[in-house]
Amino acid sequence: MARRHGQLGSELQGSAKPARARSRAKPGVEFPRELDAARDNFLVYVRIECGMSRATLDAYGRDMRDLMTDLTAAGVTSLRAITSQHLIDHLARLKSERGMEASSVSRHLATIRTFCKWIHANGKIDRNPSDALDAPTRWKRLPECLSVSQVKALMESPTADARSAGDDVSDPPLWLRDRAILEMLYSSGLRATEITTITLRSIDPAIGGVHVIGKGNKQRLVPLGTPARRALDEYLKECRTKLLQPDGRDKGRVFLSRSGGPLERVALWQIVRKHARAAGLKDVHPHMLRHSFATHLLIGGADLRVLQEMLGHADISTTQIYTHVDRTHLKSVHTKYHPRERSRRGA
Repeated sequence: MARRHGQLGSELQGSAKPARARSRAKPGVEFPRELDAARDNFLVYVRIECGMSRATLDAYGRDMRDLMTDLTAAGVTSLRAITSQHLIDHLARLKSERGMEASSVSRHLATIRTFCKWIHANGKIDRNPSDALDAPTRWKRLPECLSVSQVKALMESPTADARSAGDDVSDPPLWLRDRAILEMLYSSGLRATEITTITLRSIDPAIGGVHVIGKGNKQRLVPLGTPARRALDEYLKECRTKLLQPDGRDKGRVFLSRSGGPLERVALWQIVRKHARAAGLKDVHPHMLRHSFATHLLIGGADLRVLQEMLGHADISTTQIYTHVDRTHLKSVHTKYHPRERSRRGA
């Protein structure tokens, strides 16, 4: 099987050329021929043989670009010249020079291990240099979330008065789209990629929810709250119809750009940041609304298993990080329910 993987990579190497040109760290940087060919073949292998999602493939491409850049800078020109120390130095630079969190470094390490196992299985190297690597310590960092009042301010930011400079009254009311996006992010806990890829067919008005295809192509049904459903309905009726183009460029996606094509993930991040600034909030991103959705549901008494299903987590341990509650909430609960506090108040 390993030999067949190598042959497949060689046969499809040409198809990976455009991706290689886009993924180089800097214009004009050339990787040694053997490293470059191995990288191309490896990316073809994970795309064809492993069936990974588009987001995972993109991450692998970035990780391999970073690795090849550091190996080239270290004077490595062949696969057999790669040592454990080269890989250790590369991972250390990701932390020290690029300020990556331990979780991101761990993902890089997973890519490196997969690559090294692949070239070893194909007989390109005699020993696997990644065998000596240990995963960096992954501290459980509590996710940042907004308060209920901050969420309210953010949801109220998109209004008819928030049109961009130069917009005509006859232009599509994009503020309706933006409000629907914000409401859906907070109401459903969807990831940014999931929001941008949902289609009209995935909306289930009978039960007031949306069918989502998440990580690993896992499908789930996520309910939408009343404010989100109303905002979505208004956007579909008053804005999306005006964005549609006759060439079908929308691809059936729910959220469209000004030009009528599917809204890109980067544009969604920009929309969230724009309205966060307008609401007087800093460093707000789509995933923070997902964190807020999960945290607020748990504080309100939601079951952890139900939350796991709505978030699309494969492992309950991933969901458990949301069991934190802020100190203000803990103090109020203690004051309200502790017997001594109740007797002090004469309850």
